[in-house]
Amino acid sequence: MKTIYLAGGCFWGAEKYLARIPGVTKTEVGYANGRTANPSYEDVCRKDTGHAETVKVEYDDTVLSLTSLLELFYLAIDPTTVNRQGHDTGTQYRTGIYYTGPDELPVIEASLASLQREYDKPVVVEALPLKNYYTAEEYHQKYLDKNPGGYCHIGGETFARLRKALEGMGSASG
Repeated sequence: MKTIYLAGGCFWGAEKYLARIPGVTKTEVGYANGRTANPSYEDVCRKDTGHAETVKVEYDDTVLSLTSLLELFYLAIDPTTVNRQGHDTGTQYRTGIYYTGPDELPVIEASLASLQREYDKPVVVEALPLKNYYTAEEYHQKYLDKNPGGYCHIGGETFARLRKALEGMGSASG
């Protein structure tokens, strides 16, 4: 099993999206790479803590490669906007890939370079070592499963793109 931390805007929708990828074995939402210890949701939203709303993704790398996981992640974000995804704005909604092993960085850098070739504007997804991560409050975990009509910046068309991409891959490995 491997773990990567992905920031893709509001973590409610990002978690729901990432949990649907075959090979992802566990997801958890939290706050990453900020300046304060043990922030609350209120702190992250209102007190300029520097944390990004992040999904901790555990995945089986014999089923799903990091490259494939990142390619699928990119389908759910606008990688060219700074501190915004959908209608959500603020530093906590920035996009990022936070890694824990130095062997992951070359894979991430190659993936971002490939992504950049698809855009005329600069890709602004952070690729940084994980400095810190704090699990979000329980009511945020699997939020959209608990609240099926809850807010999600990731629309149905994005989930449809995920289904189509998975069909095209045959499997998510690569």
